[in-house]
Amino acid sequence: MSVRTTLTRSLAALVAAAGPVALPATALAAPSDGPTPSPGAATVTRAGTSFLTATTIAAGQPVQVDASTGDYLYWSFTADAGQVHDISATVSFPGARSGASTWTVEVFDGLRRRQACTAGAQTPTADKAASSVSLGCTLREVRPWAEPWSADPLPGTYFVRLSVADVPEPDLGAPVEVELLVSADGEGAPADDGELAVPLVPNTRAGAVLTDEQAIAPVDDADEGSWLDDLLPALGSRWIWTSVGGILAAVAGVVGFALTRRPRRA
Repeated sequence: MSVRTTLTRSLAALVAAAGPVALPATALAAPSDGPTPSPGAATVTRAGTSFLTATTIAAGQPVQVDASTGDYLYWSFTADAGQVHDISATVSFPGARSGASTWTVEVFDGLRRRQACTAGAQTPTADKAASSVSLGCTLREVRPWAEPWSADPLPGTYFVRLSVADVPEPDLGAPVEVELLVSADGEGAPADDGELAVPLVPNTRAGAVLTDEQAIAPVDDADEGSWLDDLLPALGSRWIWTSVGGILAAVAGVVGFALTRRPRRA
């Protein structure tokens, strides 16, 4: 019994001693949880300055842009039903700064509705001595349909906006290096009770440009009114009710005067 007890205690001591050594090796071997670029994807080197000029990117396509502190950077990507998108960004500061700065990454759908993030550092603060700051935003799963009053993510175009929320005034205009990546998990629409007829894509062509022939249309003399129409305003409900009110006020004045007038004495 004593030999078995001694062996058991020795094995337990070896396991306890090897545990702390084996755990770091396992942690180092584990892959990172952040999104990775797609193999062979071309790097995007520019960004838009508004919703209308947002640069189109695809999921898994890396972005590397040189910008200035205070710029609003816009990108757009397409989302399908059943997908969960993860946006990760890194802002590097090549030069010295005078103080801490707060950066933010925001996501909007095709109707310009701000989407909530379920995970990620959406508004981190970089200290004065920090050389970079990392931002992240994990969106909710895109639904194939939703109620009109809800703000659930739907298939269509989505916009990513990266900007600085709080920065010392001397640091405005300082150069920064921005790296951004959008990843998509999930394929196909989940089993649901509806389907969106048209994706939420912003209409950037609201009207057609008229040519010179269309803009200058001939005016028919018969359509022109007489000089009396220029003097008198067009009759409408407002003029009718005003006239009726004036007549009633005059009648009420006459009746009131007749009731309150005293008869003359002979």
